Amino acid sequence: MRRVLTIAGSDPSAGAGVQLDLKVFERLGVYGMTVITALTAQNSVGVQKIAKVAPRVVEAQIDSVHSDIGVDACKIGMLYSSATVMSVVGRIRRREIPNVVLDPVLAAKDGTAMLSASGIRKMKRYLIPRALVVTPNVPEAEILSGMQIESLDDLRLAVREIHAMGCGYVLAKGGHLDGEPVDVLFDGEEMIDLAGSRFDGPPVHGTGCAFSAALVARIALGDGVQDAARFAKSFTADLIANAVKLGKGNRLIK
Repeated sequence: MRRVLTIAGSDPSAGAGVQLDLKVFERLGVYGMTVITALTAQNSVGVQKIAKVAPRVVEAQIDSVHSDIGVDACKIGMLYSSATVMSVVGRIRRREIPNVVLDPVLAAKDGTAMLSASGIRKMKRYLIPRALVVTPNVPEAEILSGMQIESLDDLRLAVREIHAMGCGYVLAKGGHLDGEPVDVLFDGEEMIDLAGSRFDGPPVHGTGCAFSAALVARIALGDGVQDAARFAKSFTADLIANAVKLGKGNRLIK
């Protein structure tokens, strides 16, 4: 059985974070493990409070599961602080953790910051070069590339800037742009557009988490990045189409 680790924040509403990652892993038939980087109080409306987990405890969690069970692929989500970024970088290097998918969680849907400015700088310099795939949405791609993105052509330029930071692939999600959502996959040579359809209705909480979780699961199961990306896009579209309105805010993935 393939073993997939998610390093991310906890969402008590189970609409995002490690709780949603585990839902996706279970559906896709991989064994999911979690390392908690931050405890949040959040729900379908927004984020109310965040408490950082001490970096040494993050390191201990990684060491614990890796030394006993092992890791075939790893997803990284919310890290919150620069110290945690560097702790994760160090453990990925020391433990030689393969198939790292970095979902650069920089802010919540309600605008709450999920990574400090110094953490973003450390992510760009030290963590992105360790990633097989980086999966920013448009606002995240703007922050990482330093570019304003208003069109698909702008997104393609930003993807090149991010790839130059040293990762294997960039898979930028274009859902924030006008028109039908088109994701862009770039491996340093070939640029591939992945077209999709837009759904009517209220926004859905946790779509970026679900997408990157599906991507890393399929990579762990042996898919190449391009096939895994196409699967993750289709899988996430199905989750969005079937999301439920349980709380007072965004819809939730069930």
